[in-house]
This record gives sequence, structure tokens and C-alpha cells, in this order.
Amino acid sequence: MNRQTFVADAPAERLDVFVSEKLGVTRSAAKKLIEDGCVLLSGKEAKASHPVKAGERVEADMPAPKTLDLTPEDIPIGIVYEDDDIAVIDKPQGLTVHAGNGNLSGTLVNALLFRLKSLSTINGVVRPGIVHRIDKDTSGLLVVAKNDAAHLSLSAQIAEKTCAREYLALCEGIFKEDRGTVETQIGRHPTDRIRMAVLPAGKGRRAVTHFEVVKRYAKGFTLVRFRLETGRTHQIRVHCRYMGHPIVGDPVYGSKKQKFELKGQLLHAFRLSLDHPRTGERMTFESPLPAHFKRVLDILEKSERG
Repeated sequence: MNRQTFVADAPAERLDVFVSEKLGVTRSAAKKLIEDGCVLLSGKEAKASHPVKAGERVEADMPAPKTLDLTPEDIPIGIVYEDDDIAVIDKPQGLTVHAGNGNLSGTLVNALLFRLKSLSTINGVVRPGIVHRIDKDTSGLLVVAKNDAAHLSLSAQIAEKTCAREYLALCEGIFKEDRGTVETQIGRHPTDRIRMAVLPAGKGRRAVTHFEVVKRYAKGFTLVRFRLETGRTHQIRVHCRYMGHPIVGDPVYGSKKQKFELKGQLLHAFRLSLDHPRTGERMTFESPLPAHFKRVLDILEKSERG
């Protein structure tokens, strides 16, 4: 353990925010340290939400870094952009972002270790470089940090909602409204722990998704553009089910009778906008729809033409 001590020279609204800033780690990492009992406020354990007063002492024990053998693998991935600080990846459907549940191979991280010379270390040995993720069967863009300074900048942009993430999805049914916003609480499903669900007020975490209809198809489908304001697990998929318009091909939240012989949901992260961590330049990246998504739209277009 490496113990670091700080004295607050000004009040802070939350202990996890204070620890995050002082240690140079993400807020989620700071929260975990607090929950694990590695942080003391004036000699006592406290909740992550506890305010810090000016003059109070905060002691933080940083655990020794874990070692884990992740093997670089020559897995095909599209690198849309790369420099010394970031890489923007166009992830194919079917590729898991990082290792989990004992699975240490065949992930985007394995591919990144093979293709990139450096990755940030803030998210630990299992998720080097990973600032945000998209589901295994969701395709499209995500940004990877190549050093810790870039990671902190990108994490802050996501928290402050200046990093814009937009998706396209083909949904079941016809949307009545041309555009709108869904705001709910999302958390773990009360009986099925693999799934997420919309929960009653006061439970779960706030989740906000903005949507806009791109095209309605006579066969009973709607192509929709989504913009995330928050980034909860499975957020767009859960909100689509909540609205009564599950995403076509979704094996978890969609219809039991799947259509078009798909391997997963038709959800694609097509646009990503961010401020470059070093230069501050506003950058926008776009990804065309993948072949499996275009195939289904072609079927619907042909049906429209009769």
C-alpha cells in the first residue's frame, strides 16, 4: 500500500470528487477506493458522497498495481484516427471491448495491445486505454486513451457531457413522435441480474436519451438516431424496450421471434465528437453503417418500392 495524505485547502462537495482530483484517477476509481475502505476522512471511513470541509485531512491508500497477462492478438479492427494521445476505433459487431468473467482473450483490448504502442493505465490491467465501452453486439466508434493525461481529459468530457455520442438503430414498430427525450432511472433488473431495467423513482441511476426519427418503414420499423446524455449500461437498448420499440435483433431486450437472421442488435455508434486532450481542437468522427445493418435496410427499401 502507498499512503498519501492531503489537507483540503477549500471545501469539496463530495469526497470521491476530492480524491479523484488529488490522486489523478477517475471518479469511479476514487469511489471504489472509498468503498473498499482505502480512504479515511479525518481518521474515519466515510461515504463517497460525504462533503469535505476546509482543513480536513484525507488519507488514501493506493493498492499495489495488479499484474495480469493479457496477450496481444492480431484481431482485425478499424483505426479511424490515431496520434500520440488517442485512437478512435471502429469496433465490429461481435467483439467484446475488454476481458471479464475469466475471459482474457479475443477482446478489443487484446487487439489494442497488438496494434498500439501505449495505452493508459487508469482503468487497471484488464481495461488499459478503455475510457468508455459499447456492447459486444453494438458496432461503431469509441475513443481509446494512449496515456493517463488523455484518459483523465476524456473521462471529464464524458462526465461534463461535452463528448457527444450518437447512434443509429432500427427499432420495431412505428414511432409516433418525430423526436423526444426519455428520462428514467436505470439499474440492475430485480430478478434477472444479467439484464438492466427501468426502475421506480429513487432507485437506479438517472438515464437520459434523446431520439429523432430518421425514417419510418411501412413494414413496421423505424430508423432512429439516438444521442446519449448519460451513459448507463445498455441504456439505449433498455430505453427502446421501455418505449415499446425494442431494437431489431436484440437478443436480451427484443422480441423473442428474431427477424432477418441477425447475430445481434442493429445498433451502431455512428458519430463521436470530442475535444482533443492536448490541443483542445474539436474533432468529429463518423462511421458508415456496417454491412449487416445495410443489408436489412436494403430489404426494407426494396419492400417500400414494391
